[in-house]
Amino acid sequence: MHIYRSQGHDVAALSGIGINVRPGELVGLLGPSGAGKSTLLQLCGGLLTPSAGRLHIGDHNVATMTEAELDRMRAADVGIVLQGAGRNLIPYLTPIDNIRYAQGAAPRDRELPSPEEVLELVGLARQAKAPLGTLTPGQIQLTAVAVGIATFPGLLLADEPTSQLDHQARDEVLAAISTINRTTGMTVLLITHDPDVAAALPRTITIRDGRIASEGRSGEEFAVVASDGSLPLPPHVADLLPPGTLLRVTTTEDGEVRLSPVEQEGSQ
Repeated sequence: MHIYRSQGHDVAALSGIGINVRPGELVGLLGPSGAGKSTLLQLCGGLLTPSAGRLHIGDHNVATMTEAELDRMRAADVGIVLQGAGRNLIPYLTPIDNIRYAQGAAPRDRELPSPEEVLELVGLARQAKAPLGTLTPGQIQLTAVAVGIATFPGLLLADEPTSQLDHQARDEVLAAISTINRTTGMTVLLITHDPDVAAALPRTITIRDGRIASEGRSGEEFAVVASDGSLPLPPHVADLLPPGTLLRVTTTEDGEVRLSPVEQEGSQ
């Protein structure tokens, strides 16, 4: 759970979220603006502290870590690509120097990939020493991704990494992230509003009003039973059922669970 406090009011940005992401997964976070996606990503990166509940990233218990411990985690084990490529880069440095700068914060005993290896992985080997001002928007975003994986962290968090790009650049960035996930085994959690990007991901999680609304697996959408036993319905189903609709829950001998709307007295 995470609560924002503003002007004397408490607003729960996330409530009852229960997500288990296995090592090496590539997962997309979907949902409307204000649903809580970016808050969840910032919690995973240690940029925010949970108001309640548990949050484990690998061996790290994020909810109990000190600021110094969180800094070390981000320097080595969690890569973050913020929305807006320029927020991740030093504008007067070349791609290769941006990577070297990011690697400078890593623990001295950590074995790091070469900057050239990182750039090769995202397809920017030829632009290694080019001024950022000469790169296309897609290449700048790829540079931001390269900085995010500069230490080959176990987890990459990417907030809208394909936004404001044309279709070709978008597909190149998505292909680079997929390559990173496939070849390094790096776990990737990314936010997207693009249905084409979402359709290309093996697993998606849709968040609405601070709760998990549904999950997608290989193009098929599923409802998810929450830890408190509640069952948010996928949007396309919820649209068919007005608030207050009574649903009869029945089970069959073969274990199927069926939800059937009940006609209420006085309804039209």
